[in-house]
Amino acid sequence: MSATDRTVIGWDVGGAHVKASLISQGALTDVAQWPAPLWQGLVHLDQAFDAARERWPGIGDCHHAITMTAEMTDLFEDREAGVAAIVERIGSGLDRGARYYAGPARWLDADAALGDWRSVASANWMAAAECVGRSVGDALLIDIGSTTTDIVPITDARPCAGGEGDARRLAAGQLVYVGVVRTPLCALAERIGWRGAEYNVMNEFFATTADLFRITGELAAEHDQHATADGGGKDIAASCRRLARMIGHDGRDAAYAEWRVLAASWRQRMLQRILDNLLRVERAHRLPDQAPIVGAGCGGFLAAELADRLGRPHLPFHRLLATPPALSAWVDTCAPSAAVASLYAGAEPCG
Repeated sequence: MSATDRTVIGWDVGGAHVKASLISQGALTDVAQWPAPLWQGLVHLDQAFDAARERWPGIGDCHHAITMTAEMTDLFEDREAGVAAIVERIGSGLDRGARYYAGPARWLDADAALGDWRSVASANWMAAAECVGRSVGDALLIDIGSTTTDIVPITDARPCAGGEGDARRLAAGQLVYVGVVRTPLCALAERIGWRGAEYNVMNEFFATTADLFRITGELAAEHDQHATADGGGKDIAASCRRLARMIGHDGRDAAYAEWRVLAASWRQRMLQRILDNLLRVERAHRLPDQAPIVGAGCGGFLAAELADRLGRPHLPFHRLLATPPALSAWVDTCAPSAAVASLYAGAEPCG
C-alpha cells in the first residue's frame, strides 16, 4: 500500500477539545471537533473516541497520527505524566499502533513517545507550521483558537521555534493565552471605557470572550461548544447580561447597540494583546515583506485584520490543502489535526 492509499485520521488531543481530520486516498474527506474538558477526567477523551467511532464506523482500520496539548491540564501531576496517561488511553481506547508527532519527519510509537515525551508534548503548533512551510516557504502562522493563540514564524520552509516547550514559547511571545471562546474577560482588561466613563473591571469569572464574539456576530455557533460562565444561554441577551456584569451593570441597563460598543472595546483589547506579541515575533525573525499571514483556528477571522495592520497578504490555512469548500471553516479550526493527517498520509500538496 502506498502512502497516499492509506486512510489516516489525524488527532489533536487538546485540554478543551479533541479534533480529528480524516484523509482517504490522499484526499481530506471529513473534519470533526468534540468538546472534551480533560481537566475533569480522561472519560471525556473516551467519549470523544466513542463519538468518532459513531461518525466513522471504519475507524478500526485506519492509521492514527496523534498530536496533543492536553498533557498541560491540571488533571496531571506534570507534563510527563500527562503524556503517559494520554498515550495509555489512546492505546487502550483507540489504537495501540498509533504514531505520535514529535517534530518534522519524526513519528514515534507509544514506547518511544513515552521516552521522548518532551518532543511529543504540545507539538501541535509545529505540525501546522511544518505544513505551512512545505506549502508557502516564508510565512507567519497565526492560529487563534478557543483558548490560546500560536504565532509561529516560518523561514525557508522551517518553523522557527521560540524554544522547547510552552514555557519558552510563552517567554518568546509565540504562545499567547487568549482565545475567542474560553478566555475570561477580566484577563484582558483591568479598566475599560463605556458611555464616557472608565470602569474598574470585576475580577470574576462572569463572562468570556465567547460572549464578545456572539455579540459581534463573529463566532460560528458550531465552534461555540463550551458552557458559558454562568451555565446560562448562548443567545445575545444572555451574552449581554454577562458582559454587563463585568462592569457592575445589568443587561437591562442598556440596549443591545450599546453593549455591542462595549464588546467591541473588549475585542480591541484582545486584538491588541495578539498584535503586541505578533510585532515582537516579527522583530525577532526578519521575514520578507510579502510573506503572508496564514490564519487558522476558530478565531481565524481575526487573522485577516492582523494581516491588514501589518501590511501582509492573508492566506487561510485551508487553502494549503485540497479542501472541499464545505470543510474549509473546519479545516481552519482544526488545523493541527488536518496537518498531522496530511503529513502522515503523505498527501499532496502538503506532504
